[in-house]
Amino acid sequence: MQQYLEIKKDYTDFIVFFRLGDFYEMFFTDAIVASRELEIVLTGRDAGVDERVPMCGVPYHAASIYVDKLIEKGYKVAIVEQVEDPALAKGIVKRDVIQLITPGTIIEDGSLDAKSNNFIAALSEAKTTYVLAYSDLTTGENLLVTLPKDAELLANELMNLNVRELIVSTQFHQRVLRNHLESRPMTLSVADDINIPQFYRNLVAEIYEKSLLEAFGRLINYLLKTKKRELMHLQKVQVFESSQYLRIDNNSKRNLELTETYRSQNKKGSLFGLLDVCGTAMGSRYLKQTILRPLIDKNRIESRYSLVEDLNDDFIAREEIESLLKQVYDLERIIGRISFGNANAKDLINLSRSLKVMPQVREIVESIHNDYGCELVSKFSDLGDLCQLIDSAIIENPPLSIKEGGIIKPGYSTELDEIKSNHFDAKQWIEKFESDERERTGIKKLRIGYNRVFGYYIEVT
Repeated sequence: MQQYLEIKKDYTDFIVFFRLGDFYEMFFTDAIVASRELEIVLTGRDAGVDERVPMCGVPYHAASIYVDKLIEKGYKVAIVEQVEDPALAKGIVKRDVIQLITPGTIIEDGSLDAKSNNFIAALSEAKTTYVLAYSDLTTGENLLVTLPKDAELLANELMNLNVRELIVSTQFHQRVLRNHLESRPMTLSVADDINIPQFYRNLVAEIYEKSLLEAFGRLINYLLKTKKRELMHLQKVQVFESSQYLRIDNNSKRNLELTETYRSQNKKGSLFGLLDVCGTAMGSRYLKQTILRPLIDKNRIESRYSLVEDLNDDFIAREEIESLLKQVYDLERIIGRISFGNANAKDLINLSRSLKVMPQVREIVESIHNDYGCELVSKFSDLGDLCQLIDSAIIENPPLSIKEGGIIKPGYSTELDEIKSNHFDAKQWIEKFESDERERTGIKKLRIGYNRVFGYYIEVT
């Protein structure tokens, strides 16, 4: 319990999942809240005080289901595991937080809508403006927007972006927002570190305004603290003024049924539902943001219309692009999962298949001779070497789980091929190993034994 309390004091606004054997246990207030929200039995345990400490727990193998429920309700979860080998530990095995999960930083595919961004935002205040830095960890997008210092405009922006978690400073008066967000659940987190780590300064290399850098610094430090790893996939920060697009307040957005219907909050029947025939999830997310933020710059609008017109006029090119895009998977989220180290072999195969399509898309768009289109596809890189590496290493239809094995192609690694051969020819390998060890040691009665307690062992009389 001392170990638990020592960890808990650094994560007071998190529900701590404390691993004990085959269960994650929660204690004190965490247990009372989790018991109510997850509808699990609240018990107690002796902890050296007169009253039993409130406690509840969930099986570790099913923890993700319970974590998802808490995150959906706006809570934050800290996962605590053993961080040293019990065999080498002196006294109680050391435990520490290995993962922090919050509404704005979840990256698991099953917990997210493929056609919507999952934004987390950080707020900074200047004399006359609010600055919002927001990011979608699953795609690596980073944006900064400046708003007039008006609580209603800020609340509308947060609701339009569907921000699930907002990071503010300890000096920020939270009641300014709470009045406007009573009907919209949003997790508020506090962070004061605004110094941008050296590794991430290239993302804001062309930004010099103090309030913008402060907002991004607050955001990146919070992300690094919660994810506990380098975020290699983050994209360069885009900056835009709220005056660059048409501001739509939340009531108008609901009444116009832009992204969901007024009564049933359903996509079907909304403007987005009508227009969304995108071939990729990336396209659907972009379309949704475009509907919520209509352009007001005439030149940009006309550039977009020009490309649409050229694609409408060139039926064959349009059909070819549509056909190719059907082969493209959600590249942004695949890259996110690879960066976090939780991608599987199918993700890598899908990455290769998607990248192979890009040169053909580029060629067709360039053949239309539209300046705006050519500018878009000029950013495509030739990643043939990466595709070749993936194709040479991974079988065509790999299993979903890495634990199943059978992912790497025969011939790619001689060392792995040898290990596999030893695995399949285990009996012969053990007999040969026993013979080799007798010869090497000169111990004629040496033998290999096995039991369920110890597994395989060498026995010497």
